[in-house]
Amino acid sequence: MVIEARGIEKSFPGVHALSNARFDLAEGEVHALMGENGAGKSTLMKILTGVYQPDGGEILLDGQPVTLHSPRSALSRGISIIHQELFLMNHLTAAQNIFIGREPRNRMGMFVDEDKMNRDAAALFARMKVSIDPKGEVGELTVARQQLVEIAKALSYNSRVLIMDEPTSALNETEVEHLFNIIDDLKAQGVGIVYITHKMDEVMRIADRITIMRDGQYIDTLPAKETPISRVISLMVGRELADATRAEGHASGEEVLRVEGLNRGKVIRDVSFSLAKGEILGFAGLMGAGRTEVARAVFGADPIDGGEIFIHGARRHIRTPKDAVRLGVAYLSEDRKHFGLVTRMSVLDNVTMASWPRFTWASLFMKDAALRKTSDEYVKKLRVKTPSVDQETRLLSGGNQQKVVIAKWLLRDCDILIFDEPTRGIDIGAKAEIYNLLQDLAAQGKSIIVISSELPEILRLSHRVIVMCEGCITGELDGRTATQEAIMTLATQRQKSGRLKSGTQL
Repeated sequence: MVIEARGIEKSFPGVHALSNARFDLAEGEVHALMGENGAGKSTLMKILTGVYQPDGGEILLDGQPVTLHSPRSALSRGISIIHQELFLMNHLTAAQNIFIGREPRNRMGMFVDEDKMNRDAAALFARMKVSIDPKGEVGELTVARQQLVEIAKALSYNSRVLIMDEPTSALNETEVEHLFNIIDDLKAQGVGIVYITHKMDEVMRIADRITIMRDGQYIDTLPAKETPISRVISLMVGRELADATRAEGHASGEEVLRVEGLNRGKVIRDVSFSLAKGEILGFAGLMGAGRTEVARAVFGADPIDGGEIFIHGARRHIRTPKDAVRLGVAYLSEDRKHFGLVTRMSVLDNVTMASWPRFTWASLFMKDAALRKTSDEYVKKLRVKTPSVDQETRLLSGGNQQKVVIAKWLLRDCDILIFDEPTRGIDIGAKAEIYNLLQDLAAQGKSIIVISSELPEILRLSHRVIVMCEGCITGELDGRTATQEAIMTLATQRQKSGRLKSGTQL
C-alpha cells in the first residue's frame, strides 16, 4: 500500500470526530471514501495531509510510519488534496494561484518568470482538455472553472497520492468526463486517488474500492463493481431510505411572483415566468445557462437592464437584496459559506442575524433569552446536528450548515424562497431531509424556486420545470411527466427569446 491510516483518533471541542478510523490506498487505484456529512471523511483526509494532527493511531507511507506535521510536510511526501471548498485568491491569475510559493524564477533568480509560469499553467489546462486563460483573474471565473484551477494546482505537484474531496460538485457533464479521463491517465501512471463524493453514479463509474464511514468510525471496505448501490447507502446511513417520489400535481395557489421580460446583457435574455403559492418551480440547464443569474437578478444582487417583477400582483422595484428581503424574498446561494453564513459565528448568531430587529429592546439592547429560545426551536425543528447553538457554524457538516441557512430565512418568515443548488456537497441522508423539508414548506404555502444541476433532484421536487440555455428559457415541462431526456434536449436547444407564452408546455 502507498499509504495506510490505522486506529486514528481525533476530537474537537464537543465533538469526537474519529474513533479507531482506518483507510488504505494502493498504487494506481481509485478508492472511494463515502459516508454522510459528519461521518469523518474530511477530518481523516486532513490528517493524511497534515492539516490536523491525530490524537492517536499511526500513518504509514510505503509501509513505514511517518509523522505529517503540516500540509507542506505531506506535499513533500507526494500527498496532495483538492478540497471541497475552494482555496483560491480571486485577485490573482489562474497561473499565479497554481504556482503560488513555487513560482519559476529567471536565470538571475531574482524575478518571477511570468512567461514560463503561464506556459506551465497552460500545459496543465491542455492536459485536462479545458480552455482557461492562465493570465485571467480567478475571481472572474465561474465556480466550475475555479474548481478546475484547483484540480490543475493539485496535478502540478505530480503527487503519488491525490485526494479529491467532492471534485465534481460544480462541474457539468462534459467537465466531469474530462476529469474522469484525467483520473484514468493518473491511474495508469501509478497515482493512487482517494475519491470523496456523494454521487453514487460517479463511484460506480470510477472507483475500484469503496470504504464507508459512519459517525467517525470505519464501517466496511467493498469492491465497487460488485456492490449494489442500495448496500452502500444502507451502510452509510445505518438505515434504509424511502424511495424517492415526485411532487404531486400542480400547486393551485394564487400567483405570488411574476417576472416579465428580464434582461441583463447576454446572460439573461427576455426571461419571463411565474410562481404560485405552494409551488416548487425547478430551474434546469447546463452550467452557464443563466439560472443563477436570474435568481440573483430577482433577489436584487445583480443589476438588470430591463424587465419587471411583480409580487402578489404589485409591480416592485428590487434594487438590492435588502429590498427583496423586505418584500419576503429569500435567496440561498450555491456558495453558502460565502453568501449564506458567517462561519466563525455561532449557530445562534447565523440563525437570528436576518431578524435581529425583532430581538432588540428600544432599538438598543438584544433580548438574549429570546434569541437563544428561538434559535433552539429552529435547530430542533430542522434537526440540525450540533452540540449547542453556541457551536461555531464552520464546525458543522455541509448538510447541517445548509439547514442553518434555511432556518435563518424561515425565522425571517419569507414567503418566496430561492434555493440555488440546495444539496451541493451534501450526503444522501441529508439530501433526503432537505427534500422532505422543501416539500413540507411548499405544503405550508411557501413558494419555492429550486435551481439544480442534478436532474433527479429537479424531477423529484418540481411541480413545473423551467429549462434554460444561453440565458434564454427554452421550455417549460410538467413535473409529473418530465424526463431527464426531455430536459437535456431543451437544455441544449438555443432559441432567440427567453419568453414563453402563458401556459406553454414543451
